[in-house]
Amino acid sequence: MAADDKEEGEVEDGIEDGYNKMKLAENDPNVLIAQFQLLQQQLQNVLIQKESLNMNLMEIDRATEELEKSKEGSAYKITGAIMVKKSAEELKKDLAESKETLEVRVKSLEKTEKVLTDKLKELQEKLRKIIK
Repeated sequence: MAADDKEEGEVEDGIEDGYNKMKLAENDPNVLIAQFQLLQQQLQNVLIQKESLNMNLMEIDRATEELEKSKEGSAYKITGAIMVKKSAEELKKDLAESKETLEVRVKSLEKTEKVLTDKLKELQEKLRKIIK
């Protein structure tokens, strides 16, 4: 029983040491700057992905408009290395599904963007306080 108590005490000491190190790291400007830079990179990646998805959404909108203008009952869709003839209605349905999927992904990226921006603002304030 005493051995178990000793092991529990060691575990608690280890946790406390880890917590104290985290507390020290929270106030270490070098650690905070590294975290800030990492968050900036993550935000930049999210913004690039979001811009790419928004461009895809614009392409889908243009394709849908062209299908609406067209008096043809069918059109061609590029699939891999070939073109496949499909009905205009089927293509419109495919485009609508793709658009919906992309919009969900954009919303998800916007949420991630907000979280990262908030964290960056928080870190920026911490850095300002430490540097002053």
